[in-house]
Amino acid sequence: MDDFEIDERVDITDVVCPMTFVKAKVAMEELEIGQVLAVTMNDGEPVQNVPRSFKEEGQQILKLIDNENGTYDLIVKKVEE
Repeated sequence: MDDFEIDERVDITDVVCPMTFVKAKVAMEELEIGQVLAVTMNDGEPVQNVPRSFKEEGQQILKLIDNENGTYDLIVKKVEE
C-alpha cells in the first residue's frame, strides 16, 4: 500500500503537448507544499515530458502508475513554490 493521500486530480488526456505540462503545472500551483497531485495523462510524449518537467521544477515524483488502458497516473508531491 502506498503511503500518500491524493489531494487533487487533474486529467490532461484531452490536451496536447506542450499544453499538457502547463495544465498540470497550473493545478500544482493551487496546492500547498506537502500536498499531492495525481495527473492522468496519455502514453507517449506526456509520460516522457510531464514527469521530467515536474522534476526539473523541484517537485517530488512519488509514482507513475500504468492504468493499462493507454493512460498513466503521475503522482507528484509539491515541495517547491
